[in-house]
Amino acid sequence: MTDTAQAADPVHAFIGETVAQNDVVLFMKGTPDQPRCGFSSLAVQILDHVGAGFVGVDVLQDEALREGIKSFTDWPTIPQLYVKGEFVGGSDIIREMFQAGELQALMVEKGVPLGEA
Repeated sequence: MTDTAQAADPVHAFIGETVAQNDVVLFMKGTPDQPRCGFSSLAVQILDHVGAGFVGVDVLQDEALREGIKSFTDWPTIPQLYVKGEFVGGSDIIREMFQAGELQALMVEKGVPLGEA
């Protein structure tokens, strides 16, 4: 999608702004305190375990957002993780990267502070 087309779409504009303004963003079903699907819950658990502070955006609150996040990245599933503006992937990729130590390395490389779990 071109920048002009993205700017014309308020949902994509919201997603772009949210990703740009926060180091780590998880577009998910539910909230970090109350995930509403197993995949979102897994992603929250992993981020909590590595100690990465993150913003959770509940896509279930808005149908346009739920569909818009899929077209924003051309990625069909939720949750979706962004680190420093870069799309990382969904729950399977998050889990695989975590298990290989790559998620923590990405966070450190991008300058995301990791606290204690």
